Amino acid sequence: MEIKQVDISGKVAEKRVAVAAGRIRLRPETVERIRRGEVEKGDPLQVARLAGIQASKLTPLLMPLCHQLKLEHVELELRLTDSTVEATAKVTATEKTGVEMEALTALTVALLNVWDVVKAYEKDEYGQYPVTEITDIRVLSKVKQPP
Repeated sequence: MEIKQVDISGKVAEKRVAVAAGRIRLRPETVERIRRGEVEKGDPLQVARLAGIQASKLTPLLMPLCHQLKLEHVELELRLTDSTVEATAKVTATEKTGVEMEALTALTVALLNVWDVVKAYEKDEYGQYPVTEITDIRVLSKVKQPP
């Protein structure tokens, strides 16, 4: 089967909104360190937010069959629980195709950046990462509205 990008030239641009969610499980001690602002590299939630926004714009470079879209808004919410960082990414654009891949890319890269900033605090006494896990990545919604 031949690989090809979907032809969207005949479609009408509509407002598209996609929301993706996921989480990274961390040691409770790491979450407390984040809360207290005691992470050596800086605030992992701010780093994650910025990285996710940037990543959403680069989706077609990572996903070769995705179309280049003009994103109008990218929003990342990150919140701490006792043992996780919960994340939600919302992407909006007026385009001929959906923005769920951009939302998933934003979300995933945001969570990877949380990991990058806190990984030094996640090791156990054996040098292993016993609880760290990025999980539950999913599209919560994908909607389009006529212009």
